[in-house]
Amino acid sequence: MASQPIELILGRQFIDSLSMPVFLVDTEGTLLFYNEPAEEILGIRFAETGSMPVEEWSTIFKPTDSDGNPLPPESLPLVQTLTNHKPSQGSFYIDNLKGEKHLINVSAIPIEGRPKRFLGAMALFWNSNFS
Repeated sequence: MASQPIELILGRQFIDSLSMPVFLVDTEGTLLFYNEPAEEILGIRFAETGSMPVEEWSTIFKPTDSDGNPLPPESLPLVQTLTNHKPSQGSFYIDNLKGEKHLINVSAIPIEGRPKRFLGAMALFWNSNFS
């Protein structure tokens, strides 16, 4: 992560101290980090996945609608924030890597450096069904 802008490095440090699940991505949608609370919902540790492109992380956790239909990456709040540089939110199901289904609420926000330099986004999410 040393070649990343300082804002993303500090963002990772901040996210690591939060008790809420959080994803951090760069401008291309490459997953840079997710914290320990996110590991519990996603069913795998970040140390096991490492960084991955949006095409991989947006399908590996199998986001679906309430009928079980797969959601395209562009419908996910974090991808929408990457596309339009504006906050986005939504709810959907994920089937994690342990085979568990979770209803999650997601709020994604853009990350800007100075002067108004778009650097990526973070998504805060939480389990809605607590199962």
